[in-house]
Amino acid sequence: MRVIESLNLEEAKKIIAAAEKKAIEIGQPMNIAVVDAGGNLIAHERMDGAWIGSIDISIKKAFTSRAFDISTKELGENSQPGKQFYGIHLSNQEKIMIFAGGLPIKKNGQVVGAIGVSGGSGDQDQEVAEYGARSL
Repeated sequence: MRVIESLNLEEAKKIIAAAEKKAIEIGQPMNIAVVDAGGNLIAHERMDGAWIGSIDISIKKAFTSRAFDISTKELGENSQPGKQFYGIHLSNQEKIMIFAGGLPIKKNGQVVGAIGVSGGSGDQDQEVAEYGARSL
């Protein structure tokens, strides 16, 4: 029987704290979500001044990254017209986000959850997500 590791609340809080630190450093309020190995939300933070419309986006970016074990940036690049994943954003009750800011999180080579960040430009969201993911 294979044991599937998963992020826990303590780890999610650590990831969010690191991502928040980077968001403050770049001066962009963000919504930061972390999901477990099953794609279920563990924790979410909306920084003061972050767009309320980005709450849903950050959660869906985290879900997408875990559902497909791929960054949302990479998925977005491969879901343009003529590419292999064109139309994927319509799957999973349209919960799939195809722009930067979502990353799977690995521990010992195994995906254990994901982070989703929204509130800035795609580059800013990606930078903050990468910083948070590296904190584990």
